[in-house]
Amino acid sequence: MNDRNIILGVTGGIAAFKAAALASKLSQAGANVKVIMTEGAREFITPLTFQALTREQVYIDTFIEEEVDKVAHIDVADWADDVVIAPATADLIGKYANGIADDMLTTTLLATQASVYIAPAMNVNMFEHPAVVENIRKLEARGVGFMEPGSGYLACGWIGKGRMAEPEDIFAILENVQTPPLPYLRGKKVLVSAGPTREIIDPVRFLSNRSSGKTGFAVAQAARAQGAEVTLVTGPVELSTPPGVERIDVTSAKDMFDAIAPLYDEVDLVIKTAAVADYTPDETFAHKVKKNDGDLSINMVRTVDILGELGRRKDKQILVGFAAETKNLAQYAEKKMQEKNLDMIVANNVNEKGIGFASDDNKITIFRRDHESINYDKQSKEGLADRLLEEIQPLFEGDGERVRENHR
Repeated sequence: MNDRNIILGVTGGIAAFKAAALASKLSQAGANVKVIMTEGAREFITPLTFQALTREQVYIDTFIEEEVDKVAHIDVADWADDVVIAPATADLIGKYANGIADDMLTTTLLATQASVYIAPAMNVNMFEHPAVVENIRKLEARGVGFMEPGSGYLACGWIGKGRMAEPEDIFAILENVQTPPLPYLRGKKVLVSAGPTREIIDPVRFLSNRSSGKTGFAVAQAARAQGAEVTLVTGPVELSTPPGVERIDVTSAKDMFDAIAPLYDEVDLVIKTAAVADYTPDETFAHKVKKNDGDLSINMVRTVDILGELGRRKDKQILVGFAAETKNLAQYAEKKMQEKNLDMIVANNVNEKGIGFASDDNKITIFRRDHESINYDKQSKEGLADRLLEEIQPLFEGDGERVRENHR
């Protein structure tokens, strides 16, 4: 969090007092925090509180220009790495969703290229109102991250969903996504696939694998944190959607291909971490197969080769694949990279204990088309996601054959 530039937007709600705790935590962690308050926010808490906690100027009015050679809302919008609105009222969400800029906070939101995170706080009926739901969906589709409100007793007397996320939870989300800036990703359209697929045998049984989806979700979160527009196509997993990421849930290999194919021509970068089934039953039983029916023989047919098809159709896209192997890591990974027309492939040995499938950690080797490999020792999948995005950067800069240290 050290030296991260964060705008904290505070709107008019009883939860505004929680924003003071958040400002304090961010500042103590080394972030540079500038607070923008709406007129309503100043009814609940004073600008002086935030000024004392952050040691920074607090912005309250679009037309108050402290420096004559700068336009305040443009200057602070350009300064920010992240924007966090906490609490965010239904009014603020509606204005932002519909491009209304009538105060310092909304004009800054429209001007910034930073990642934006919103922590709603309102009455449960307001939160569930169709207009608010539609506005949230609209902003999520644009890549804005929403921090799920909590449920419980609300200040208005109702019990339900609408309490602002706790400052500790907001801080944890921001802490997890803070990485060295990678400007090449800002505004890029990134498609990530994750998780396993399931090939249905009957209404009860299916063929699948042990992929947890954790790597793909970590990559999607890391790319979004760098300002990319991220679509995550995922097989069946038990993971929460990273803030600001558009998620498409699928089941089978065919489902995954059908979800990815229409998006492919419009994206700049594809990172395919999903463990897709190579075979599927050529017949699905309509009813559960009983064990007293005797031996069961299933004829398997090849699924669509998603990565191969993307490689064949590749035009402007950067295409990155993954290879989970049990032996001959370099040989199989480089062969796959050449055959599938990939720009880069990430390989790991799934036989090693404590890493890979279902683990929070991994150890990987990255192969590029110049035959250079880069090894990353065991670390968290979130950390490896950041390292992967750093390694992809030269592919966008036309410097994919630069000399690199071989071991990290």
